[in-house]
Amino acid sequence: MNFALILLLLLLATGVLWCFDHFHARKRRSSHEPAPWWVEYGASFFPVIVIVFGLRSFVVEPFKIPSGSMIPTLLVGDFILVNKWTYGIRLPVINKKVIEVNLPKRGDVMVFRYPADPSLDYIKRVVGLPGDRVEYRNKRLTINGEAVAISEAGSYLHPDRLYYSPQYTEKLGEVEHSVLIERDAPAFVPQVMNFPFRENCTYTSAGVACTVPDGHYFVMGDNRDASSDSRVWGFVPEENIVGKAFFIWFNFNDMKRIGGFH
Repeated sequence: MNFALILLLLLLATGVLWCFDHFHARKRRSSHEPAPWWVEYGASFFPVIVIVFGLRSFVVEPFKIPSGSMIPTLLVGDFILVNKWTYGIRLPVINKKVIEVNLPKRGDVMVFRYPADPSLDYIKRVVGLPGDRVEYRNKRLTINGEAVAISEAGSYLHPDRLYYSPQYTEKLGEVEHSVLIERDAPAFVPQVMNFPFRENCTYTSAGVACTVPDGHYFVMGDNRDASSDSRVWGFVPEENIVGKAFFIWFNFNDMKRIGGFH
């Protein structure tokens, strides 16, 4: 369901009713005659829909985490807010950028339209920028020939499954964040899809190495061995970007999960 399109259609419908009532119908009925219910309701909802549409399209958009690919940073069921303007002002529905603001940075948690099916929104961490050489071999991340700093950070207890995963602290750009890396999971990338610029990547039993094409980004989940990401389905085009995730505001399973994250 394209909620942005539904809001746009509601905006147009209620806007037409508001204009009809304000410029035509109101002048033709007496001061004591009530407006038809369909005009009254449509016109009264118009200002509310304008505000909701404007906020959701250009300021912040709510998003619910559907999978565990970003554990431990984000958990299944987290409701988060996504900054819609930090990567540029885009037209609603068609997502076309009209005003340049900032570009994604390494370490950003980014929401985007899934390249293989743009009707779906995905969330991952930005790892590689246009032109970068990204390697993930034997569970170690290297960017442009330099190994990304990583250190052990104990174990992470999965509350829903009651088992532990090795946890590490990784630094991408200026961002320090936690990742999970299963020592016993295979290093090779399974079920690789055929994607644009597939020739930029080399797959071996140790992992993958890719050169990020212009206008694209390489993204990965923080739950490294339980994430379908750029290693599997390729690069994120700039035109697919939705915004930067920055705040957890609710989780039905844990009322304490509220606040910013990296």
